[in-house]
Order: sequence, then structure tokens, then C-alpha cells
Amino acid sequence: MELYDTLNHLCSLPGPSGFEFPVAQASQELLAPWVDEVSIDRMGNVIGLRRCGRPNAKRLLLDAHLDEIGLIVTGIEEGFLRFAPIGGVDPRMLPARELTILTKPKPLFGVVACLPPHVQTAADQDKAAAIEDLRVDVGLTQSQAEALIPIGTPMVYRESCTPLAGGQVCGKSLDDRSCFTVLLRTAELLQKAELDVDLYIMGSVREEISGAGAIVGANAIAPDWCAAVDVTFARTPGLSEDDVPCKLYGGPAIGVGPNMTRSLTQRLISKAKVGDIPYQLEVMEGHTGTNGWHMQICREGIPTAVVSLPLKYMHSPIEAVALEDMEHTARLLAAFTQDIGKEAV
Repeated sequence: MELYDTLNHLCSLPGPSGFEFPVAQASQELLAPWVDEVSIDRMGNVIGLRRCGRPNAKRLLLDAHLDEIGLIVTGIEEGFLRFAPIGGVDPRMLPARELTILTKPKPLFGVVACLPPHVQTAADQDKAAAIEDLRVDVGLTQSQAEALIPIGTPMVYRESCTPLAGGQVCGKSLDDRSCFTVLLRTAELLQKAELDVDLYIMGSVREEISGAGAIVGANAIAPDWCAAVDVTFARTPGLSEDDVPCKLYGGPAIGVGPNMTRSLTQRLISKAKVGDIPYQLEVMEGHTGTNGWHMQICREGIPTAVVSLPLKYMHSPIEAVALEDMEHTARLLAAFTQDIGKEAV
């Protein structure tokens, strides 16, 4: 598979938390060639299963979430849409932003209204507008907007993926479509490998608002081990190594801390060293900010690891990752999976 083509396809689809079906349907189709069966559960998670063929085999779950941050329409005033955030939306990113409004049967185009600098005071220019003070312009009258755009309609950033120099890609929803793309690549790498566990690959929903998808999926699958695969902060201008320890082109970040099972963390480090896979360590002293936080306490408790892909400009329309980091992350997860049944405790 071509990493960029797959990533671009997934990122072009809308899927804010609670409204993930278009991207889930595409993810199901992309996963199908690499697993024995794949389905979408009642929560909306995409779950693929690659059986090892052994009776009473143990289970490994690899998870990456499919949802993205977004907006939701809360009202209409003089044809302009009021809205609230879905997930961690940064208000600074919104003025003059292009949006896709997920109306039926066809989506509409909208822009977040902004004031020209000529009519702003100096104080206004130096501060971000509150979300409740912003409006979306769809070019409609009040009656037209009320007829076409129901209250509760979700909206997402309009941008998809764009290649940058140096093998980087930027765009919306790389958090966490880049990591689901990594899981697809992992499944491809394992296609001809003999496994000693039943491998489950999950594209989970609602991570940005609650982690509900991962909780439901982990409880249903009842894995013996799981790994949450998500993005982490990569250094950019203005951030030091002390502020953000991870960087692009440094390989996957292996989570270290009290909410990751130490033996799985050590296994990831060992497999990276043996396979000559570049990696970074990320100390997570508390909440990991990933589905690993939720999955570790499902059922009787599940041994959990966290593997992160470095990403710049998180929760913006121009998130950026390096394709080589994606490939290295997939290779680490493939090595982690092989022989885990006899090697892991």
C-alpha cells in the first residue's frame, strides 16, 4: 500500500466524534484485504480480526481512533450559524477558516466570519475571539439556512492532505488517521507472517470526546494485551527539547510511565533495538491522553502499551507528520506482534 495515498483518502473524509460513519466505512474496506473478517460494531468502531489458527489463542488488540475534532451547529442568526466545538478546538484557528458543513444529501461549504483589521481596535487584534462570538457564513438567508441546516449538524475543516518537502504530509485529521494508516501498513507487513495470537485491529470512535469507542471495543474483544497507537507532540519553533522531547524523523515514541505495562514497554524497546528501528522515549507520568488510559482498566484490567507518532501542529487544520516515521511505527508494531504469545508475560 502507498502510505500517502491511503492517508490522503482517509483524511479527505469527514468524521468528527459521534459522526464517524463515512471514514469508518472506508476504513473497513481498506482493512478487509489484510484480515480474516472485519465489521463495524454498534458503537461505530471498525474491528478487524486476523486469526492465527491456534485453539484458545490469546488476543492482541492494536487501536487507533478514527474521529477528528469538529464543530456542531447550535443556532442560526440572520443566516449565520452559531456553533460549539466537538473536542479540543483551538479558537485561534477559526476566523477565516473554510469548513465543510455535513448537511444531507450534500454537504455545504461555509467560512468562519472574521472582521477586517481596518475595523478592529488594537486590543481586538491582539486577542483570539471566543467560540461563542464567532459565526459561520454559508451565504444563505435566515429562512434558507433554517430549511437546509438542522440544529446539531456537524462541521469539519475543509482541508485534506498536502505533501510537504522532506517526505512530510500536512492536513486535517492526521490525528489519528495517520495512525490508523500505520495499522493498515502493520497488517500488510504481517500478511505472510505466522502469528501465535489472534490479532485484532480497531479503528475506534469518540476518542476526542470520551474514549467511549475504545472502552466498548476492549470490553467486547477481551484482549490479553493492547496497544494504543496515537499521535504525540513533535518539536516546532518556539519549543525546546525540555518542552517537547519528541521530534519528526526520530521514529515512533514509546510511552514510559505508570499507566503503561512495564513489560510491554520493554518489549517495544527491545524489538526496536533488535530490528534497528529508530525510536524515542516519551515519559507519560499521568494521563496519556490516549485510548490506552481507558483500555487499561477494561474488564479485569488489560496490560497496555502506548506507541505514538510524532506530529506537528496538533488539533489544527495543518497537522504534519513524516511518512518515514509512519513506516518505522508500522515496522515496530509488526515486530511487537510477532511471537508475543510465547514471549510476553
